[in-house]
Amino acid sequence: MADTASEESSSLFFIFVLTILALPLVPFTITKLCRAANKKTKIMHCECSVCTKSGKYHRSIIRRISNFSTWSNLVLILLWVNMGFLVYYIKHTNQENQPFEPFGILGLVPGVSDSEIKKAYRRLSIQYHPDKNPDPEAHKYFIEFISKAYQALTDPISRENFEKWGHPDGRQGLQMGIALPQFLLKFDGASGGLLLLGIVGVCILLPLIIAVVYLSKSSKYTGNLVMHQTLSTYYYFMKPSLAPSKVMEVFIKAAEYMEIPVRRSDADSLQKMFVAVRGELNLDVKNIRTEQTKFWKQHPSLVKTELLIQSQLTHQSSSLSPSLQSDFKRVLELAPRLLEELLKISLIPRSPQGHGWLRPAIGVVELSQCIFQGVPLSARKPSGGFPTGIAPFLQLPYFNETVVKKILRKKVKFQDLLDMSVIERTNLLTQIAELSREEANDVELVLDIFPSITVEITCETEGEEGIQEGDIVTMYVWVTLKRKNKLISALPHSPYYPLHKEENFWLLLADPVSNDVWISQKVSFMDEVAAITSASTVIHETKEALGGTPKEIKTAVKEAVEKVKNGSRLVMGKFQTPAEGNYNLCSYCLCDAWIGCDTKTNLKLKVLKRSRAGTRGYVTEDGPAADEEKEDEEEYDDYESEYSEDSDEDEED
Repeated sequence: MADTASEESSSLFFIFVLTILALPLVPFTITKLCRAANKKTKIMHCECSVCTKSGKYHRSIIRRISNFSTWSNLVLILLWVNMGFLVYYIKHTNQENQPFEPFGILGLVPGVSDSEIKKAYRRLSIQYHPDKNPDPEAHKYFIEFISKAYQALTDPISRENFEKWGHPDGRQGLQMGIALPQFLLKFDGASGGLLLLGIVGVCILLPLIIAVVYLSKSSKYTGNLVMHQTLSTYYYFMKPSLAPSKVMEVFIKAAEYMEIPVRRSDADSLQKMFVAVRGELNLDVKNIRTEQTKFWKQHPSLVKTELLIQSQLTHQSSSLSPSLQSDFKRVLELAPRLLEELLKISLIPRSPQGHGWLRPAIGVVELSQCIFQGVPLSARKPSGGFPTGIAPFLQLPYFNETVVKKILRKKVKFQDLLDMSVIERTNLLTQIAELSREEANDVELVLDIFPSITVEITCETEGEEGIQEGDIVTMYVWVTLKRKNKLISALPHSPYYPLHKEENFWLLLADPVSNDVWISQKVSFMDEVAAITSASTVIHETKEALGGTPKEIKTAVKEAVEKVKNGSRLVMGKFQTPAEGNYNLCSYCLCDAWIGCDTKTNLKLKVLKRSRAGTRGYVTEDGPAADEEKEDEEEYDDYESEYSEDSDEDEED
């Protein structure tokens, strides 16, 4: 009886383990599968031959296996294999430990007569009796099951107990078991104590130690996996007048980059890289020796990180040593989230009015664009009447300075290239730029996914007709993205960036004169479902607050959903109006991956003096500030780069 109880406890242990394993594993697996199913399967990447040759999007069997063979996936598979083994073992054990069922053994149903029981016994005896069947297994089954079942049912008392209580011996007492394997119940004395300590150590102390180590390491990072020390450093060095050419100096000070090891064996390779990118390091040519000495006296990690980033901007990474290649990939892997945090630091409200800084924010976006497109920062310097320089051209495949000069001789701007018909553009590229038909086709493929952004802005005060000083103004912005290939979500053309990169947009409402950013928000065109939910909620709450009828609310929500499906995103923000006066604001929609698609929309805001009563005046105008100022005001397709300080000198050249 004790052996039976211990066997039952042993089987209960595996059921207990299976339950504990299934509770977190099943929901985690479902969540992981849902995330995999909801990945951007419809997102298209660039199909030009340059991106194809980079191998970034090549999904070979080896790459698929390597992408699948992550530690989390392997552990997940191992746990499911263990669960399958436990299910099989428990099922097999339960079959061996079936309860004694006399009626079932004889093939009868409860309540049959004695004659039926005898007939069934004779029939099974002919089949399993040792005299009729020499098989040892048949003999064993006859003795242990058939004979015992017949005896249990032919004895009146045993049969009555079984039919009433489910057991030939009558009502059974409650049996308690412990869900532990049988081998653990055989220890006693000192050995049992040691075993108990081992179980406590493995099951309690070890997970506790792992949790403490994990928490101690994770406490160094924010939710965006950026170290707190990095944020402190960025906050300290961020200045309102930080020029784009100086953003690099702040960016490379990240604690993550400082942790990358500096090896003496890398000195020669870094020295060669310094010579190759020296023209991009903002060194004073008049005092070149002093500047070089000053550069190399910096912290070795700063020198190494800046040279690695410059190798990305100038396409010199192929000349790096194998050890530096791994550091180079690590630097680029960390770049997206570090740049995003650096941008957020520049937009943190610091002024007395609670505004961020425009100039460093633009500089961070410019640096981000150049890193992902592999374009030197010097290419952004305005020249020949082009505010963004030749940088937009250099992001196109097969475009270099020689090709760009040929196109510029025809006075063709980048926007002109976008607005041309396919035939005109092909003729320009093949006849003037001297590209082949295949190369011109690759350029066409890139321009097909190049985004075009339009911005519609409205400002309102709840329940009021105008804007007075101190009012809370709600800004509604519809940001619409269009591509020639009609797609909304697409990965940018970035053959020189070795990792996948999604394009993100930042909407800034700023005052260029005071360098203040009033509102900033990140805009993504990747997740359409989230955008529909957000836009529907905003429109519904706004119309409801204004007293709209259910039919009007439903119609407005339906229109908003249709807009989102057609490539628009709704951005809402609130700000408090400053003192009385006219404010020439600008909304900037900046992309962190493409060069030349940023848009700038002028917005004039007239704030009236606070009055206790009276009708409020309200003026907001998109485009030029006012009719009388149209003649003197220049239209901007893109924001003005901070490199414009040297524009006059370049035009003279």
